[in-house]
Amino acid sequence: MKKFKILFLLVMLITLSVYFMYTEGSLPVDKTNEGATIFVIKKGEGELSLITKRLASEDLIRNKLVFFTIALQKGIERKIQAGDFKLSKNMTAQEIADTLTHGTADEWVTIVEGLRKEEVAQKLTEQFTLSEISFIEQAKEGQLFPDTYRIPKTASVETIIKIMESNFQTKMAEARQQYPFEKRSDKEILVLASLIEREAKFADDRRLIADIILKRAQSDRPLQLDATIQYGLGYQRKEKTWWKKELALEDLKVDNTYNTYERKGLPPAPICNPGLD
Repeated sequence: MKKFKILFLLVMLITLSVYFMYTEGSLPVDKTNEGATIFVIKKGEGELSLITKRLASEDLIRNKLVFFTIALQKGIERKIQAGDFKLSKNMTAQEIADTLTHGTADEWVTIVEGLRKEEVAQKLTEQFTLSEISFIEQAKEGQLFPDTYRIPKTASVETIIKIMESNFQTKMAEARQQYPFEKRSDKEILVLASLIEREAKFADDRRLIADIILKRAQSDRPLQLDATIQYGLGYQRKEKTWWKKELALEDLKVDNTYNTYERKGLPPAPICNPGLD
C-alpha cells in the first residue's frame, strides 16, 4: 500500500510538472512587447526541428520542446509555407504555430524597368487581390519605381502606390544630387528617362540614345521615336501586348499627343516607368 502511494505521488508529480512546463512554455515570451519580427522561411527550409531552433534563438518561444509538441499535434510540418511571417514576442506558442500555417504576412514582388502602369497593374494582380482598374486610375505613369518590394498581403491599391511612389521620390532626389540636370524640371527628366528606357535595347545604348533625343529636341526637330507611337496605340489584342511589335506606316500618322513623328518636342508625360540608370 505504501509503495502504491509513493508511485501515485510520483505519477502526480510528473503529471503536474509536465502540465506546468507545457502551460509555462506556451505563454508569450513577453506579453507587453508589441514589436513585430519578420520571420523568413525559405523554400526547402520548412523542417520543424530547424524552425523550432530558429524561433528559440530569436527569442520568440519560451520552450523548444513545448512548441515542437504543439506543432506535432497540429500537424503543421506538412502545412508550413515558405515566405515572410510577422511574429511577435507577445504571441503564444499556439498563435505562432497557427501563423506559420495560415499564409505569409508579406509578398515579394519585382517590377522591372520599362513597364507602363497597366503592365505593373497586371503584375500586381497576379499576387494581390486588388482592382486593376482602380490601380491604373490612381497610379502616375513614371512614378512606379522599378524595384523589388516587400508588400503586405492585405495592402490596398492606395498603399501599394504610396510605397512605390515614395521609393521613386527617394531615388529621384538621389539622382538630382548625383547628376547635373541643368535647369530641367523633374517632369522633363522623367519623360526623357522613360523615352531612353524604351528606346535603348541594351544598357550600352543608353548614352547614345540620350544624345540623339537631346539633339533633336534642342534643334526643334520631331523626335521620331517608335516607343512613343507604341505607347499612344495602347493595347494590341492580337499580339496581347501593350507595345506593338511591328509598326506600320499608318501607325506613324495616328493623331495623338504621343506621336513624335508628327509633333515636335517631348510627349506630354512619361511613357513607362524607368529605372535609375
